[in-house]
Amino acid sequence: MLKLTDHVILSLAFFFLFGIFSIGAQGKTPSVPDLTRLKKMTARFAPTALRVDTSRLSSGDKQALIKLIEAGRVMNDIFLKQYWKGNPALYANLQRDTTALGQTRLQYFRINKGPWSALDEFEAFLPGVPSRKLPGANFYPEEMIKPDFERWFASLSTEDQKQAKSFFTVIRPNTDSASDTYKFIPYSAEYKTDLTRAANLLREAASLTGNLSLKKFLSLRADAFLSNDYYASDLAWMDLDAPLDITIGPYETYDDELFGYKAAFEAFINLRDDEETAKVSAFAQHLQEIEDHLPGDSKYRNPKLGGAAPLRVVEEILSAGDGNRGIATAAYNLPNDARVVQQKGSKRVMLKNVQEAKFRTVLLPIANRMLSAQAKLDVNFDSFFTHIVAHELMHGLGPHQIRIQDRDTTPREELKELYSAIEEAKADVTGLFALQYMMDHATEMGLTRVLPSGNAAQRQLYTTYLASMFRSLRFGLNEAHGKGMAIQFNYLIDKGSFRETGDGTFALDIEKFKQAVRELDHDLLTLEAEGNYSGAKKMLDELGTIRPILRHAFDKLQDIPTDIEPIFVTAEELAPATNIRHASTLSEKRKAGHP
Repeated sequence: MLKLTDHVILSLAFFFLFGIFSIGAQGKTPSVPDLTRLKKMTARFAPTALRVDTSRLSSGDKQALIKLIEAGRVMNDIFLKQYWKGNPALYANLQRDTTALGQTRLQYFRINKGPWSALDEFEAFLPGVPSRKLPGANFYPEEMIKPDFERWFASLSTEDQKQAKSFFTVIRPNTDSASDTYKFIPYSAEYKTDLTRAANLLREAASLTGNLSLKKFLSLRADAFLSNDYYASDLAWMDLDAPLDITIGPYETYDDELFGYKAAFEAFINLRDDEETAKVSAFAQHLQEIEDHLPGDSKYRNPKLGGAAPLRVVEEILSAGDGNRGIATAAYNLPNDARVVQQKGSKRVMLKNVQEAKFRTVLLPIANRMLSAQAKLDVNFDSFFTHIVAHELMHGLGPHQIRIQDRDTTPREELKELYSAIEEAKADVTGLFALQYMMDHATEMGLTRVLPSGNAAQRQLYTTYLASMFRSLRFGLNEAHGKGMAIQFNYLIDKGSFRETGDGTFALDIEKFKQAVRELDHDLLTLEAEGNYSGAKKMLDELGTIRPILRHAFDKLQDIPTDIEPIFVTAEELAPATNIRHASTLSEKRKAGHP
């Protein structure tokens, strides 16, 4: 047991070691959780073993998989640097601390990939660090604020402006200039050592697999790591058709809260589930029809979507970097390059084993507590899974290329840091709209075998979604999905879609729920189509909040895990981590008495 004097000494050591990183407007954290509190914070993530049967893979793919797991782990190293410049040194020191407090801090650091708690509005849980996550992460100078970037940006040439806003550059002070200016540095230069390691591993994997589409993608992605041009490899990723379904590279921009420009490195090493993929791919055949009937103004609808968008259901073997931080990713929709989306659409990947773990560990206990005895019976995994599929499909619908004041642009560029929350809300409610549309037209669309229809199926869909809203809102409002869900919850309850009953549970009005979904979808689609920054900010300010009714509900859920902490059993068995930076937490969990 950690003694008080040990705690004080350790805190002082951290303060002096890392105090240099807390300069700036963020300040230093005034207090940090003690061992008891930190254990409670960590317990919100239920350790969950992910085992995947890889026995059907060819011998070449089995060998390639080992190299891909190793390459995926490199994304952890890069992301730590992207998230905060003090992360590598902090992580190294945490690994040397063998006290009970030190080991708990290390475990929670690994979950969050940094010293800020994703479930607590990114407040620091370690001493000697900025009190909250920096809005620009380590993509920009720590002291940079929006006007600084905008003044510098206005002075650049058109080509340099593209590079400054690129997904794949970091912004740094220009020490070569006497004036207060900045410079952009390609990821290929900033992370050259790590990307060279990853590229070599991808090339080794490409030489081992017999699947031509996987070989092509891995080779092109290895080239992209060193050239900083990801376009060709993104196109190859869209064409990937292999038992090993791999996503690796810089993708999501959630951590750039200044502008939403900069992409974070992540990896998902997956095994494709062909049977489930064939089942849900039936939905993707009707995207144009759904687009043609979206509740937004018809002039904003896309008369011709990009190529048929691939849909994959997979079992996750490993996730890393931004793909394994805080809330576990259950599905993703990529790429984010508008050129690729326009040409080929976007690929939706469903991590079914992760979704099953979340449903079993978190959603069912929430439903049992927040819904009436009768409503609980309508909560089921198929409804949960089907809406996640629809959510990811709907990222590809709605406005992507727009025209504002005689210039071509995108909703992402116009809504800036607000885009992610608005887009997540749009995908959610458009997913509900799409499923309702397909249920209403299941016979003529040929979907009766894969999509239940009728009153019972509709009731199950909306009831399961309500339970899932409580689950998502517990993630907090500093996360795009949480902000987007708050918009929906407050809008829908204001419209009478559901209400709190006398015993503290919630009851639904299905017809009001359907109508409110259409109206909110119309508003969200219009905000994106018009690139309406002020309108998006107004919506987030008014609806993107946690109201007292939700806080009261959260009080009743405190003993239920908020999410899972994936333990990659199969990845560790296939490719044991020899470097402490990548060591699996499986042995730690077993020592602590977890399965």
